[in-house]
Amino acid sequence: MKLPHSYYSNQDVLFLAQNLLGKVLFTEIGDAITAGIIVETEAYFGVQDKASHAYGGRRTNRTEPLYSHGGISYVYLCYGIHHLFNVVSSVEDDPHAVLIRAVEPLIGKEIMEHRRNMPSSKAAISSGPGSAAKALGIDQSFNKKDLTGDEIWIEDHGILYKSDEIITGPRIGVAYAQEDALLPWRFFVKNNKYVSKPNKG
Repeated sequence: MKLPHSYYSNQDVLFLAQNLLGKVLFTEIGDAITAGIIVETEAYFGVQDKASHAYGGRRTNRTEPLYSHGGISYVYLCYGIHHLFNVVSSVEDDPHAVLIRAVEPLIGKEIMEHRRNMPSSKAAISSGPGSAAKALGIDQSFNKKDLTGDEIWIEDHGILYKSDEIITGPRIGVAYAQEDALLPWRFFVKNNKYVSKPNKG
């Protein structure tokens, strides 16, 4: 059920970003287990992608997890407020990543409601990468975690979306990436209310 390390070794980050839709992201913090169905992702294509933190081979303490072998988490703080969770993929020194932008609450909804101070029926509870991470309790302590471990992992529950149920479009908030900002590397489930705005392709 839990996705194995070999899954994350795939060097095609665009395939993975689409394939992760419908997979279930889990966290276990203390005795609290929460999980959400991944309904929105963005692909980041390593050193050649101007939107990637690793563009041009940039290596800093912050970006170092991206250069690990696939199957670990990359969590960073955005605007000093939101923690954003990324799945590191591909092989060592090939810094690909998939940003998890939204999840649909599945397990531990009451815990998510407490963390977000809102009902799980409200789309905003886990819509957008900062909200999704907060709902699942993901903070900086989750950086560089093994995604096949016991704190954060992804499972395959057989939820499959057909190609006409997946919408592609440009990534959000990457205007600085010049022409790469226009690449259709955001993927989301059509008509799912937990997808972040704008929910049009």
